[in-house]
Amino acid sequence: MEQLLKIENIEKYYGSKSSLTKAIDDISLGVSKGEFVAIMGASGSGKTTLLNCISTIDRVTAGHIYLENSDITEIKGKELNKFRREKLGFIFQDFNLLDTLTAYENIALALSIQKKPVKEIDEAVKTVAEQLGITEVLKKYPYQMSGGQKQRVASARAIVTSPKLVLADEPTGALDSKSAKMLLERFRYLNTECGTTIMMVTHDSFTASYASRVIFIKDGKIFNEISRGADTRRQFFDKIIDVVTLLGGDMSDAL
Repeated sequence: MEQLLKIENIEKYYGSKSSLTKAIDDISLGVSKGEFVAIMGASGSGKTTLLNCISTIDRVTAGHIYLENSDITEIKGKELNKFRREKLGFIFQDFNLLDTLTAYENIALALSIQKKPVKEIDEAVKTVAEQLGITEVLKKYPYQMSGGQKQRVASARAIVTSPKLVLADEPTGALDSKSAKMLLERFRYLNTECGTTIMMVTHDSFTASYASRVIFIKDGKIFNEISRGADTRRQFFDKIIDVVTLLGGDMSDAL
């Protein structure tokens, strides 16, 4: 498979010279086009920092990150804003929807900023709404929607621009089990049927079992990684649990 993302020997430090904290310690990895990768680890392991560096929310202290052979650690200013807008899709735990806009308007906003034709925007919004099962809520405002509906609207907003890479940070964290499962089924559909490349941070083994590969982070380093291959989701879940048990520490909530 063609490689989409390449991470080379990245490090990330926080703090001042007198009290530096190393959040990421020499991580290298690759993600192919069409992969669904989950990143797991205990609180403070560096998994969210890794996602933030890929998303350019944080800058790496050392190393390089390439998306389609472009070194994103070198991008700045207006070019960086354009890169985020056109190449990446973001899904957050707390949805980040605009309360004064309907679901339709929230989803359409990024395309409007790109000055796409109205007809093209309408077709794109309705297509992703159908893919994510939210056609019936397009005219509703966030306060009129359930948590699961809001997260699917947020997911639609993330993919409507056809980004190269979708980054999801604990997307099921604020959802009940039924809504979480529904969202994950939609993620799997987007990945397998639409070819969407997804990187998802999660502490939850059930959520991670929907991915095709799971990377485990401990103390800022890659501890282990496993691929689903021909396994059923249940078999893959059991393998994830085995690694989580080896990880130990603050991962009990993932079981």
